[in-house]
Amino acid sequence: MLLQHPAIAECAVVGVPDEEWGQVIAAAIVVRAGESLDPDAVREFARRSLRSSKTPEIVSFVDALPYTETGKLLRRTVKAELEAGAASA
Repeated sequence: MLLQHPAIAECAVVGVPDEEWGQVIAAAIVVRAGESLDPDAVREFARRSLRSSKTPEIVSFVDALPYTETGKLLRRTVKAELEAGAASA
């Protein structure tokens, strides 16, 4: 769904641990060259199609997503990076 946004080139959405809710939704986003985007704009875009409980609580902008040599997304790596970012915030 987030890939429908014209400024988003790639994204990965995972659940990360949260003390209050058990888990929250986090998104790692690669922004298209020449575009700009902020976390609130991403959440607002998601809310147009999804209920608020399905929108990303954490939005992190990254230069690139990690892939294996065969092109498979390394979701565990994305999740670990988002968890580390959430813990430091």
